[in-house]
Amino acid sequence: MNNKMRIRRGDRVTVISGKDKGATSVVMKTIPESRKVIVEKVAVAKKAQRPTRDNPQGGIMSIEKPIHVSTVMLVCPKCDEPTRIGVDIRNGKKFRVCKKCGKDID
Repeated sequence: MNNKMRIRRGDRVTVISGKDKGATSVVMKTIPESRKVIVEKVAVAKKAQRPTRDNPQGGIMSIEKPIHVSTVMLVCPKCDEPTRIGVDIRNGKKFRVCKKCGKDID
């Protein structure tokens, strides 16, 4: 399976399916091995945390769970719309391109 993903850390994405459908936020981390991304304030779950030296209080923490990359869509910074991503090769370098407006994403 191809582990290359067109979504990167810091990209603004919108969720297109699942319980958080319609939410727009920023990608915090990508996990290419399992084709998942962690998006800020999306797929939040509660986790019981044992008291440690760093967190002596312990308690119930809210953490973001990974979601599959196919459930998010990149929001183009130029046209501000959810869009698919194309790849344009210029001078031997790859550039991500918005499929709606045709402008470079990076």
